[in-house]
Amino acid sequence: MRRNNSCRRRKRTEKKTIPLPYLPHELIIQILLRLPVKSLIRFKCVCKSWFSLISDNHFANSHFEITASTHTRRILLTNVFPDFEPISIDFEPSIHDDIASPDLHYLFPDSYFGLQIKGSCRGFILLHAHSNFYLLNPATEFQTEIPFSPFGSEEDGDEYEEDEKFYGFGYDHSTDDYLLVLISFNPIHFEFFSLRANTWKQIEYAHLPFNPIVGRTKPGLHFNDGIHWLAYHHDLRKGVIVVFDLVERKLFYMDLPYNSYWCCNLWVFGEFLSFSTMNFRNNTVMIWTMKEYKVNSSWTKTHVVSVDGTPNESFSPLCCTKNGDIIGIDQETGLVRYNDKGQLLEHRPYSSEFEAVVYTESLLSLPGESEQA
Repeated sequence: MRRNNSCRRRKRTEKKTIPLPYLPHELIIQILLRLPVKSLIRFKCVCKSWFSLISDNHFANSHFEITASTHTRRILLTNVFPDFEPISIDFEPSIHDDIASPDLHYLFPDSYFGLQIKGSCRGFILLHAHSNFYLLNPATEFQTEIPFSPFGSEEDGDEYEEDEKFYGFGYDHSTDDYLLVLISFNPIHFEFFSLRANTWKQIEYAHLPFNPIVGRTKPGLHFNDGIHWLAYHHDLRKGVIVVFDLVERKLFYMDLPYNSYWCCNLWVFGEFLSFSTMNFRNNTVMIWTMKEYKVNSSWTKTHVVSVDGTPNESFSPLCCTKNGDIIGIDQETGLVRYNDKGQLLEHRPYSSEFEAVVYTESLLSLPGESEQA
């Protein structure tokens, strides 16, 4: 009996000394780099070392690059009136799948009323109100204010005359810098703010042969190292796509695939720059994609979507899902979703005078800034 008891005690002792499973630190990093942003933000609470790792700028950049093909994209819906709560929608499963967005009332208490979306890039959203500019990362709730321009372009004239201005926000990969771009046309004034240099700079243009299209001015579309706007070219007497090259710091233009610039839109369809226009004669939306960037002859008509089933018979594409569904705005009263055959799948009413922007979830912070915990 004594021998048996001794053996049992020895076995219990041996079990206690079995080492716990161990993962090398390098392997933990590689696993974390492949997780969604939402999970990583929760995992900051696991321990101090994980908090430090996930908050590191190098980790955030590596995560953004490694997950490029699986980025989580969302739609942020806001309203110019403060009694409407902004929402963030994971549109891949459904346009009804939403979560509470950052409390813009809390982040921008003095400027929320009239807050407008002016651009989106790498997880950051450019917001504008009362001559002030703000940058927001909805995933991390990081926010910062852009310093006033010493050139005073936002103070010249009526700040509500948006049809006379181009706004945009983009990323220059060659210098790892973010640029806020502002072009005024009456009078002509071109300036941009560099986040890395933390300063405003001017670009001199005595004459610009194009103007924003009245009633169709939208935030610049960031795509392929450029910010893109629809405009009317005076000399050519037609609509064009005006592009600000973020690397070369200069403007150029590209032709449209269809000679129409009313009820039209620029967006990104899959990996391509896309143009859409509404045909009210037969209630259809025609969609083209530029198969080779900067090559006008590569424009290809890919879809003709009937909007007869849309509540307001008006549709402006905003983005597409990974399986090819097209999501857009229904006459600025809500969101709609079509499949690649043009069949209406979902309709989500929101409110009048709302604004929508597509953004990519990221852990990124801005040059010279630290992410807020």
